[in-house]
Amino acid sequence: MNNYGKKPVPKYDFKAFGAAIKAARTGRKESRKKVSDEMFISPRYLANIENKGQHPSLQIFFELMLRYNISVDQFLLETPPEKNTQRRQLDALLDGMSDTGIRIVTATAKEISEVEKEGE
Repeated sequence: MNNYGKKPVPKYDFKAFGAAIKAARTGRKESRKKVSDEMFISPRYLANIENKGQHPSLQIFFELMLRYNISVDQFLLETPPEKNTQRRQLDALLDGMSDTGIRIVTATAKEISEVEKEGE
């Protein structure tokens, strides 16, 4: 019996991805049923992705990443990502904001930055 082309490849652990999906979904107060209905998947499949680290299909993986603005970099790359999930989610919020909203967020960020510098 030969094993040509059967190089052992460690399976990627999707538990961290599942936890991030669950946190994003519950953060938006979306039920598992609502999300699974909209994505045409079973609630059990989504629960297994979220809680057991089940490998999603590539299509579902991408749909979930886009739906929740999750950065694939933080899960698949060893190097620190340029933008983590929280920054991507903030970017998505900023994209939908008016100029007035942007000015308020910018002023708030400057205040936080100054307070943090004083605390060092």
